[in-house]
Amino acid sequence: MIKLKNFVFNELGVNSFVLYDKTGDCIIIDPGCNTSQQQQELHNYIIGNKLKPVFIINTHGHFDHVFGNAWAKTIFKCPLLMHADDLNQIEHIDKYAGIFGFIVDKSPLPDQLLKDNEVITFGESQLKVIHVPGHSPGSICLYAESDHLLICGDVLFYGSIGRTDLPGGNHKALIRGIQEKLMILPPETLVWPGHGPKTTIGHEHDTNPFLK
Repeated sequence: MIKLKNFVFNELGVNSFVLYDKTGDCIIIDPGCNTSQQQQELHNYIIGNKLKPVFIINTHGHFDHVFGNAWAKTIFKCPLLMHADDLNQIEHIDKYAGIFGFIVDKSPLPDQLLKDNEVITFGESQLKVIHVPGHSPGSICLYAESDHLLICGDVLFYGSIGRTDLPGGNHKALIRGIQEKLMILPPETLVWPGHGPKTTIGHEHDTNPFLK
């Protein structure tokens, strides 16, 4: 059974996650920590619970979700994973962040490029990669079927969807991907977005105005 710890980091309120199971292996998803205090909070949780990070995963390459990539990779010495279609975002992260008035350290390039339907294994747990472009070209969701859990980055929110007015955004592709790949999941699936409160597939299917 996967356990989840949610942190809210940086000025844009990014949901960063540590997922782990009884083996102690864990993955860090979207380390948005951009201050030493936030980095220490994440570090203390991992060390305090005797967890072993085996992967750092970015749901997409926007700067607010990757602030802590370089720090986390240096401290925990584990591979960085993301979808190939967001390599451009990572390679030019300082430029994109500068547009919004942020200064960000260069992110390391990923050690492994993820593909749609790929399965990521850590400890006794598995996550399936679901590629849903539209918010960014390489946006992915991570689905744990046995735990009825979906980490969806900035693809789907409580009552909303990801913005599509940034470079590489595509509104039609985003809606299509959500409808065809996410709304087919069991309604009880718990959805943790990249910002804001958690929700469920059933709730968004029934009430999300962007999906009507």
